[in-house]
Amino acid sequence: MRAPMQSAKLPQPPAPANALEIEGLTKIYAARGPMPPKTALDRVDLAVPRGEIFGLLGPNGAGKSTLINILAGLVNKTGGRARIWGIDIDADPRASRGAIGIVPQELNLDAFFTPRELLELQAGLYGVPKAERRTAEILAAVGLADKADAYSRTLSGGMRRRLLVAKALVHAPPVLVLDEPTAGVDIELRQSLWKYVRELNAAGTTVVLTTHYLQEAEELCDRIAIINHGKVVACDTKAALLARLDAKEMRVTIDCDLGQVPASLAAAGATLDGARTLVVHYRPSRTRVDDLLAAIRAEGIAIVDISTRESDLEDLFLQLVRSAPAAA
Repeated sequence: MRAPMQSAKLPQPPAPANALEIEGLTKIYAARGPMPPKTALDRVDLAVPRGEIFGLLGPNGAGKSTLINILAGLVNKTGGRARIWGIDIDADPRASRGAIGIVPQELNLDAFFTPRELLELQAGLYGVPKAERRTAEILAAVGLADKADAYSRTLSGGMRRRLLVAKALVHAPPVLVLDEPTAGVDIELRQSLWKYVRELNAAGTTVVLTTHYLQEAEELCDRIAIINHGKVVACDTKAALLARLDAKEMRVTIDCDLGQVPASLAAAGATLDGARTLVVHYRPSRTRVDDLLAAIRAEGIAIVDISTRESDLEDLFLQLVRSAPAAA
């Protein structure tokens, strides 16, 4: 994929501090037959700073898609407020939708249109004058220049993903939402897409990402929110979220077989994995590695090798999701 286009130049005052501002956003789906009312979003407050890559994570059914669809104008909210690039979605829905581009999870492309035709149609729907359209530039940027006049039904799954990204960029939105953009795609395309997303972000586009690949979120995102049962259960910088866990694992390979863990080491939380590997889970804020190693040596045990594992975003995600209560 080539270098991205510059982000939108909206006829607005200076760019807002937050690309998205959500206050008390609530969505309750009405009862249907024997099914009771369903609270999909429960007074959600969220701010996405301008210029960041922001991760919105949560299990299936957490409310992520409902939130995105409200911003896109596809779902009516029950209560609360939302602003996109400083524009209230109720006060000026047309302008607010023009400030956001959404790449959906579903491959919803018309099989009988070519990429060029789809981008021209999309640009027309957004009111982009023909003289200002950048169809060829966008297709080249996402690596589809040579497929510009092929029917979309002939494109591979990865190419269709790129085409969805291209459609979302026709009006040069300052905010880009990617909803599970790498679901089911191969590693090469995933890496290519993330390279392009980083370039878009460097050029000024604020990116909101939902993904079930937590390693991707950990590598890409500046700030992360975790939503569960319609509530935001955590929202902070990636470093601050990971610091909450305050947990590490140390695996120590020793030079002799142990039938059981010595009492002094067991008191420090050590367990055996096989006869020659001690595993210690500890809190870095309270325990020094040097003290753990000294305790092992004090038992007359020689150390052959040491490895450690940091707690990652998956650990935090599982902890928060399992502990969060369901919405009423």
